[in-house]
Amino acid sequence: MNDVVFVLAGALVGFCVGLTGVGGGSLMTPLLLMMGIPPQTAIGTDLLYASITKAGGAAVHQKKRNINWRVVLLLAAGSIPFSFATVMALKFWFEDSNDYKAILTTALGFMLLMTGLSLVFKKRLQAFHDASPRSNQFRAYINQHSTFFTVLMGTLLGVLVTLSSVGAGAFGVMILLALYPKFATIEIIGTDVAHAVMLTLVAGLGHLSMGNVDLHLLALLLIGSLPAIFVGTHLSSSMPEKIIQPILGCTLMALSFKFMLA
Repeated sequence: MNDVVFVLAGALVGFCVGLTGVGGGSLMTPLLLMMGIPPQTAIGTDLLYASITKAGGAAVHQKKRNINWRVVLLLAAGSIPFSFATVMALKFWFEDSNDYKAILTTALGFMLLMTGLSLVFKKRLQAFHDASPRSNQFRAYINQHSTFFTVLMGTLLGVLVTLSSVGAGAFGVMILLALYPKFATIEIIGTDVAHAVMLTLVAGLGHLSMGNVDLHLLALLLIGSLPAIFVGTHLSSSMPEKIIQPILGCTLMALSFKFMLA
């Protein structure tokens, strides 16, 4: 396929990421698959793409002190070892990438569904985040065991993001909204972005070691997406989030069934 097409694909995803704030994985990987890229290459390449594109956002959040590094490290305590373990399992339990292709597409479908649900029900998640422990016993239980649940959720993210390249963004935010009611929304976003950079980098390098990353394709996607993210971000303030995100969420859920049932 012509290189220009992949540059344009990167621009399209970058613009949507800037406009909606949703991570590129939930958009880029399905798009690459529909363009004929093998699942293992689409996922591996997208993981490194995500780590590079999110790094700039993490730097901005750090400058504005929006990152809670204690929570980032708790998430990483679960996600990084299990991301590495997932890569090792794929590498040594299967003879080649064709043997685990079905696992990757099923994981992709599941994480697209979770990401879509998190967008559609964002307001309800925000209401749970804002609920008082005095009036919500489940909220109180989560608060008392937040450290354990953070590491546990990091473990889940480590496995699923490594298998699908999806979920480090919107799904990660959903988890943090549930676990940390005292955090401002911007702190939740900053913390999630910082953790996502670490996780996608480790997972992406793992896929690179298995030959699942196309560096030429990665460069083309970045050429298109980086300026488009800038444009989309500047236009986002004039776009109605309450309309855009539910539509995007429904689209991702529809795509999820395509991959889970493939």
